[in-house]
Amino acid sequence: MADTGGTHKGASYEVLPGVQVFPDPAEVARGAARLFVDYAWQSIAKDGQFMVALSGGKTPQQMFQLLASDEFRGQVDWAKVHVFWSDERAVPPSSPESNYGMARREFLIRVPIPEGNVHRMEAEKSGIGRAAHEYEEVLRKYLELDDHGFPRLHLIFLGVGADGHTASLFPAGRVTRQTSRWVSTPMVTKLNMRRMTLTLPVLDAALRILFLVVGAEKAEILRDVLGGKADPPYPAQLVQPRHGVKSFLVDKAAAALLTPDGSAKSSHHGKPAGAARGGSGRRT
Repeated sequence: MADTGGTHKGASYEVLPGVQVFPDPAEVARGAARLFVDYAWQSIAKDGQFMVALSGGKTPQQMFQLLASDEFRGQVDWAKVHVFWSDERAVPPSSPESNYGMARREFLIRVPIPEGNVHRMEAEKSGIGRAAHEYEEVLRKYLELDDHGFPRLHLIFLGVGADGHTASLFPAGRVTRQTSRWVSTPMVTKLNMRRMTLTLPVLDAALRILFLVVGAEKAEILRDVLGGKADPPYPAQLVQPRHGVKSFLVDKAAAALLTPDGSAKSSHHGKPAGAARGGSGRRT
């Protein structure tokens, strides 16, 4: 993890096991960029390549900008990195809502990664179901399978929505491990739009899951997700790597309702736990 003992601007601390708190969103992004580099080196040393799935949102955008900067760009053997996505909206790459489009603009065209190592979800296709099957074939081509027969990524970046969703797995949808599918196309009811997403068993197959969560508006849902008492569970709670590690990088604002002993602080807004659950389709 990031430095924990210093007093410099980016100093972080662990408020709960696997939950690292940074001063602000910029330092969360910096911590994530450092871990990207560390995990890339470890994976390349062990397996000869680094297989990572990216997510959308403002915090990953800041991480992408750092990875493309002079400070970080030269620290990764990009020829051995393969990039995938955890989910995508049904929009073309030119859309500001495209997770791939944002990553390409801020990151991928600024580092020497081979074009053939970038594997985007083509969720804008009219036949999104067929596109999901095609993405499953991409995963099958490049990834090894775990002992449950699901593709195993070295690292998956995820966020947590204000309603507890992660990737494009939403509370109102059918989020289950009882599926043989690797990629699904759930309907986001509030937006009346389908998305493409890795399924829960694929998320659980990852060697590392890294949640990036920032902002005071995420404090209640982060407390509830980590508290583990929601019924039914939030999708973000359901992500439990079978043989891997799940970690959270959060800023102080998002961590405001967390305590080291795992007990929940009361919200200063007076909302009950779980009040944020809804059908939000906002970026995570």
